[in-house]
Amino acid sequence: MIIDAAMLAKRTVALAEEKQAQDIVMLDLRGLTSVADYFVICTGESERQIRAILRDIEEGLTKEGVPNPRIEGVPETGWVILDYGDVMVHVFAPEQREYYRLERLWQKATPVLVVQ
Repeated sequence: MIIDAAMLAKRTVALAEEKQAQDIVMLDLRGLTSVADYFVICTGESERQIRAILRDIEEGLTKEGVPNPRIEGVPETGWVILDYGDVMVHVFAPEQREYYRLERLWQKATPVLVVQ
């Protein structure tokens, strides 16, 4: 199954939301960078929740025919990136999210979805 980047990003938002990820934001980066078309950024309140969010996104997308992502980071560090090519999913612990402030760094990006 081939899924376009916008649909893939929206699906990761839904999967993160199912695991009660906090402050989920989907940013449209098209026209701003060649790194990715979309960033999905969310927060897990604990290392355990971060693991659950990552696991469910990976498993859910794999079941839908999406190839496995490249993964950077580990839950213990408070920041893990699932790189699906055109979509990068950033799962943060609260402290790391506040420190790195990706939304501020990419403030010219258009927020497509925001789930509080």
